[in-house]
Amino acid sequence: MNLSATSFIRAAAALERTAQVQLSGERLRQVVEAAGRRVLEAQQDGAIAVAWHAEDCTLPDGETGKKTRVYTGCDGVMVPIITDAEKIKRRERVKAKRRRRGKKCKPLPPRKRGSDLSWKEFKVAFFYSEDAKRQHVAFTHGNHVATGRLLRREADRLRFQKADERVGLVDGAPWIREQMRLHFAELDALGLDFYHLSENVHRARRKVFGEEAPEGKAWADDLMHVFKHEGYSAAWDRILAWRAALRGKAKREAADRLVRFIAARKEMIRYPKFRERGWQIGSGPTESQCKLCTKRLKGHGRRWDRPNATVVAALDTLDRNGQWRQVWPTARYATA
Repeated sequence: MNLSATSFIRAAAALERTAQVQLSGERLRQVVEAAGRRVLEAQQDGAIAVAWHAEDCTLPDGETGKKTRVYTGCDGVMVPIITDAEKIKRRERVKAKRRRRGKKCKPLPPRKRGSDLSWKEFKVAFFYSEDAKRQHVAFTHGNHVATGRLLRREADRLRFQKADERVGLVDGAPWIREQMRLHFAELDALGLDFYHLSENVHRARRKVFGEEAPEGKAWADDLMHVFKHEGYSAAWDRILAWRAALRGKAKREAADRLVRFIAARKEMIRYPKFRERGWQIGSGPTESQCKLCTKRLKGHGRRWDRPNATVVAALDTLDRNGQWRQVWPTARYATA
């Protein structure tokens, strides 16, 4: 009920209609978050078995042999967080409500300190097969170091090292590249998402040529075609020649930003090799998981303590990973 709801109050109302179980929205929140904490602890301790291993990720029919291939990705996603000012306002509203009731109540628990900002970045780690029929996702509110440890932990559980081919696809953020290289020595390749490269090319195109200039669009399309079919070196030569011919400070600065972005990711821009090996060149599956994992967390009026957001997301990952019945094996399922 919680995962499909937009708030705990709505989830409680749906629970009463469908199962005749009466809980307040606040009580349901406590129940859900307590369940999420138990699940998160079990995930961290390895008490919940993964639903698949790397050996299960064989390539679709038509590809030679019984080769196995597993992709991995990682990204950050913003989640709305309760600020300290909001916590103070909420506490004052509760006190005012108590005063209006005129009844003696138990003292409120000590106030937990809120966040300094209204949005914080959470991290998503993702593993998937070529056909995406096998997926495994993990979620954390920790920093980049904690995310690196999370990636390694989940990779070991999935026996990532035993796949014949192990491919990373990421958006090129420095912290992601650093953690991938630190924890995944077994990667056959770490690739830059083709769409993110295209985004940076078109950002420079708009600054240099203007928003809708046909010659700018033709330039960008031609450059991306070279990246995809000829590789880094051929595209790099074109960019340097283009940069040298530019006049004007703003245009040169835009070109320089693109040059720095590409140069820093030289080893990740190997699209001809990826295509020759039959590897994907886009991190779309990871981007999709970032949206799905935070669907319950985002929306009008929703604010979370970071630990509570993580435990609610843990329930979602449990469902997406095919591990739900391990936690609730005796649940009764309706039959048609």
